[in-house]
Amino acid sequence: MKKIDCIAFSALESVPDLVKDFLTEDLEWFDGVRFGEDNFERKIREREGFSPERRRVLVEVLREQSADLQLTDKQRFNLDALLDEKTFTVVTGHQLNLYMGPSFFVYKILQTIKTAEYLREKFPGIQVVPVFWMASEDHDFEEINHFKTKDGFYEFRASSGGAVGRLKVEDTAFVSRFEESFSDRLFGAELIRWMREAYREGASLSQATRVLVQRLFSAYGLLVLDGDDSRLKAQMKPFFRKELLEQVLYETTAKRIGFLKERYGRVQVNPRAVNLFYLTATRDRIERQGEEYVVVDKNLRFTRTAILEELEKHPERFSPNALMRPVYQEVVLPNLAYIGGNAEVMYWLELQDYFAENNLSYPVLIPRNSVVCLDEKELRKAEKLGLLPRDFFGNFAEVVRGAMLKDVALEGVLRDSRLQVEQVFEVLKSRSVETDVTFGHLVAAEQARQLKSYERMHKRLVRAEKRKQAEKLERLETLFLRIHPGGVWQERVFNFSVFYADYGRLWIEECYEKMNVDKSELLILGI
Repeated sequence: MKKIDCIAFSALESVPDLVKDFLTEDLEWFDGVRFGEDNFERKIREREGFSPERRRVLVEVLREQSADLQLTDKQRFNLDALLDEKTFTVVTGHQLNLYMGPSFFVYKILQTIKTAEYLREKFPGIQVVPVFWMASEDHDFEEINHFKTKDGFYEFRASSGGAVGRLKVEDTAFVSRFEESFSDRLFGAELIRWMREAYREGASLSQATRVLVQRLFSAYGLLVLDGDDSRLKAQMKPFFRKELLEQVLYETTAKRIGFLKERYGRVQVNPRAVNLFYLTATRDRIERQGEEYVVVDKNLRFTRTAILEELEKHPERFSPNALMRPVYQEVVLPNLAYIGGNAEVMYWLELQDYFAENNLSYPVLIPRNSVVCLDEKELRKAEKLGLLPRDFFGNFAEVVRGAMLKDVALEGVLRDSRLQVEQVFEVLKSRSVETDVTFGHLVAAEQARQLKSYERMHKRLVRAEKRKQAEKLERLETLFLRIHPGGVWQERVFNFSVFYADYGRLWIEECYEKMNVDKSELLILGI
């Protein structure tokens, strides 16, 4: 495997403007939370005051949740180290997708592990532990109940509406289908064994995900945390209480959200008056209606006194939504940095004033890197078409136009003629000030008319060449869809098994080795 290219996020059209600005713009509210040694030093000082009692609870929960696993020496070392005030975490999180879903699940965990290693090297006096936070309380089953390979779509069925991490595996037909497709691949037996081990009948989705993450990342010392735990939730009682009574998150994010809407047209997640769910067999939103609290879609109401009593006795029944979940994470972990996708980074940026209001340490935010793996066949086809791999990650319509017009003499004639017309009109405009102002308007109008004619001729030429070079156009479009299955980035479609089946752990190690953690970029690998 080899590194073919790296493309900075700032050069990718598909990266949202807010994320690009976060990485490159000199805005005051970005300064303290971007990747940088000064910012990490500041976060380390802030986090040295993390409560010893919270450390004890965290380690207790992690030990219990991993009790069924055979931990590696690195994992045991990291667990013990978390009791020390000089130990901190770097975190990423994700939904509990079937068989870990799209391959970026793997890439973001590798980046988290490597960032922890980077910080240990930069700051020798501390220990940094990589943590994967399982989003086990999400309830959108349709988002997580499937995965895709190049030739297959695999899904399983279960009742939905509650916390997905609690769902039990009953339907295992997808395992047999996967075995049929992968049994003859070089590392297929390993993938099948993991799948059968994880998705045994009666196992929860949290247990299944933990098994898979353990198989792939335990050698790196990664720890896995499930926030669906009463002891961790108990630490959130003061914040949940304020959320119920004072609408603190809604109020403190208003100014920042106003700025984001004005500058970028929208925000990633709009806060509610109450950003909590009530978690029982199902997960249902809590609404405040007058002096009562209503659990939406359930025949359940609480008075102010009753819901505070419920919170005091059963904090595990209160579940944070997407905006409140970052708060939960930072309360229970001695965290320095969070690594998330573009959407995650955008909604985290709504929360800085909330963290300041509640005297909470806000982590360094790191947009997760992207990875695409191209095989020799794809690379050779691109070369034959006169294209670089990076050409497939910009404005591909422009790339196609360029490919169609390459070596077309008429295109050069049109371009040169247009340039001459522009130069003539520039002279006319500069001299038009010597006569009536209306003459200047006439010159400008005529310039616009003639330049539009050249644009129309250029478009007609492109269409004509597309018809003339139909075979080449088809090869371009076919290769684009091979690199972007379904028109979507590869990492958001193909499951990790597509690559692991042929290369095994070497694929994991190469992705890890060639990934830069101090830059946000798209890594293109040749496999």
